[in-house]
Amino acid sequence: MHEVIVCEKPTSAEKIAKALSSSAKKKVYKKVKYWELKKDSKDITVVSAVGHLYSLTPDNPKDKVYFNLHWAPAYEVNKKGSGFTKDYVRTIKKLGKNADAYIHACDYDTEGTLIGYNALKYACGQDNLDKVSRMKFSTLTKKDLLEAYDNRIELDMKQVDTGIARHVLDYYFGVNISKALMKSVSDAKHRFLKLSAGRVQTPTLSILVEREKEINEFVPEPYWLIKAIIEGDIEVNHVDGKIFDKDKAEEIMTKCQGKDAVVDKITISNSTTKPPVPFNLGGLQSEAYNVFGFSPKKTQTIAQNLYTSGYTSYPRTSSQKLPESLDFKSIFGQLSNEKEFKKHIDQLPSKLKPNNGKKDDAAHPAIHPTGILPQGLSKDDKKIYDLIVYRFISVFFEAAKFETMSTKLDIEGEKFRFKRRRVTHKGWMEHYPFRKIDDEAFPEIAEGDLIKVLKLISDEKETKPPARYNQASLIKELEKRELGTKATRADIIDKLYDRKYITGTQQIEVNQLGENMIDTLSTYCNNLTSEELTRDLQIKLDGISNNESNRDEIISEGEKEVKLILDDITKNSKEIGSKLYESYQESNIVGTCPNCGGNLIKRYSPKTKSSFVGCSNYPDCTTSYSIPKGTNFLKKTCEKCGLPIISFGKPRQRACLDANCGKDKTKVHTPTEVGKCPECGNTLLKRSGRYGEFIGCKGFPKCRFTCSVDELESKLK
Repeated sequence: MHEVIVCEKPTSAEKIAKALSSSAKKKVYKKVKYWELKKDSKDITVVSAVGHLYSLTPDNPKDKVYFNLHWAPAYEVNKKGSGFTKDYVRTIKKLGKNADAYIHACDYDTEGTLIGYNALKYACGQDNLDKVSRMKFSTLTKKDLLEAYDNRIELDMKQVDTGIARHVLDYYFGVNISKALMKSVSDAKHRFLKLSAGRVQTPTLSILVEREKEINEFVPEPYWLIKAIIEGDIEVNHVDGKIFDKDKAEEIMTKCQGKDAVVDKITISNSTTKPPVPFNLGGLQSEAYNVFGFSPKKTQTIAQNLYTSGYTSYPRTSSQKLPESLDFKSIFGQLSNEKEFKKHIDQLPSKLKPNNGKKDDAAHPAIHPTGILPQGLSKDDKKIYDLIVYRFISVFFEAAKFETMSTKLDIEGEKFRFKRRRVTHKGWMEHYPFRKIDDEAFPEIAEGDLIKVLKLISDEKETKPPARYNQASLIKELEKRELGTKATRADIIDKLYDRKYITGTQQIEVNQLGENMIDTLSTYCNNLTSEELTRDLQIKLDGISNNESNRDEIISEGEKEVKLILDDITKNSKEIGSKLYESYQESNIVGTCPNCGGNLIKRYSPKTKSSFVGCSNYPDCTTSYSIPKGTNFLKKTCEKCGLPIISFGKPRQRACLDANCGKDKTKVHTPTEVGKCPECGNTLLKRSGRYGEFIGCKGFPKCRFTCSVDELESKLK
């Protein structure tokens, strides 16, 4: 009997093969690695995909709008970005042909289910789907993989339907609407402008624009904080907090000036802080941002790599629960082989009961270590691994206990107060090094004591606008508003950065193009920016799993909504195109044209597929500058000509936008021979490039050897 196991990635295929048999043999076909083994008198082939091998594409690419779609090999749909998938499709076709049974062993979530389903359906053949069973696992440990193999389940077709419906909806909204917006610019201004909109992307941008407007429209209001410094260098605050009446603040200051404080009341109270709950993906992303400054996308990528390496569990989970079936003692036993972990594990209570959170996920438990200790992790990977391990350890400990001293003072009839908090039992906080423990000393004072006031302060301040989102807080906001999924939210934020709608690392700022995009769409096709529409579709997608909704009905509803939006864009095409192009130009102004005084604008040429800087008065003014790929425009300007300074390359270099700035344009540079090329033996020439002199092979472009002038001597040794 021949059995074929299809996995999501090569690392998973290797782990599954070796878990099933220590004598599994690695084979290669079309440069693709696969595994062969024998188990229980069966010949088993373990082969992998590399993510999605099939993509949606229109039945007729000449259609104006795309609602009739089919699945096709990714390398045919995206010839540049997915060419590497061709060999994987061919390998699965060859190895999966005429097998007696098939096992779907991709990640157990909607995306993983769809990846495996399409590979089995289109590469192995639709007629074989009745021979498919499903492995369900949350870690790539031998124990879990063997259990998943021995206890296979039926393929969940509702999960398949959810994946198909989501991809179709995203295509309908993303491709059709983006295409219509770009056409509106082309029709109005005869210019190409790369734009994108999406079912979740556009409402997410709308949230950011709404916050940006709140900040811009915010009118600060002055207020005063009255505080005193008393003996013992203790700062006490007036009980009114923010005082918006200047006269009242001055009255309090006059009244209290030169007076002593009387301790009016001291209250001692006890409190506890429960252990944190186990990590789900959103929680891990938020904590990693707060502790290390990692973007949600970076954290998600690292967590996925730790999972595929077998060190941690599946990361794309909503669960904050650790079920007892995980065998906590076994995991802690393995982790104890690391002495830093062992110091904390040795203090665990005898009864291991985690402080589980409220959120659950039917597919996977909360993120946790498997017990397998990693080797050779990078610095950043080690940070995320340690964060996961220490969170896992800490949730089993008891609450931290605190004692709080609340003190009220009287200064000439005005009430002041201060608080101190000290730890009486560290509990879980002793075992989670990423949280600061409040442990303040209590001053030795008693009620009725007279204390000298050393200084009285009236601190004038202004109210502040709401804070901008950072990437972690935006992920939380999307989760709260039920927009997107745990697996897609980080990618959505990345796409907004890629489209230049937003900028900023610590705080997200919306640029002019992003703001005008939402303003324009809100004016002419409000449904596209609507959270309600997106949330409603997402709820219906989630409802497929329990028969509350139907795949075809959801797709039909999505098509109807997209058609309404497209009608709105068509009716207002000229206005939309003009406004979007104008905002694009405004957001890409980098300086002033030295020849006519117009705006220098960063543009994109679809013909050369590269960016350049040109004058806004083209064709009357033809001033233009080429720029390297990945160029950033700095706020500094060139001291010689006033043009912007740009940064580019790795490592980053800086130069004037004008490559010829400061050069004698009448002088012709003649390359000089400096030796023989160490790679091909041809003549090496010292050349003059945009950013100074360099060494290059005369045989360019056949030989691409280059080096700096300073490196020449070492290269020729």
